[in-house]
Amino acid sequence: MKIQIIMGSKSDMPVAERAKAILKGFDVEYSINVASAHRTPDALKEMVEHSDADVFIGIAGLSAALPGAIASHTTKPVIGVPVSGKVNLDAILSIIQMPPGIPVAGVGLDRGDNAALLALEICAINDKKIMKQMERYRKEMKKKALVK
Repeated sequence: MKIQIIMGSKSDMPVAERAKAILKGFDVEYSINVASAHRTPDALKEMVEHSDADVFIGIAGLSAALPGAIASHTTKPVIGVPVSGKVNLDAILSIIQMPPGIPVAGVGLDRGDNAALLALEICAINDKKIMKQMERYRKEMKKKALVK
């Protein structure tokens, strides 16, 4: 299983690092790249169409068109992560208000960690090893919550 994270710009790296921190604990390949929906649309299209990823995570702020642009080039699942900024609502709405036929899953502002977990849950549907790892992750999360 492979997950591809695409950021709209290198300034989105702190959000991608949150996803990376989760993915490092699982038996899944992942990559992190930069491509802009507006500044490098041809490079984005090529990146997505030639990717062997099972799930994409698109991280973007402002108009946050990147996850939708990714979805327009693939039928594989796309998870959008809106990046917080001066006008947070724009980024959130750009991801969740996709037109019919081109869905994008959305997580909360800056929640690269939740995007990674959702991507892993999608991968776990067909990978028993990842499913077991997810079950262990949830048990550990529960233990930590009960200690607090």
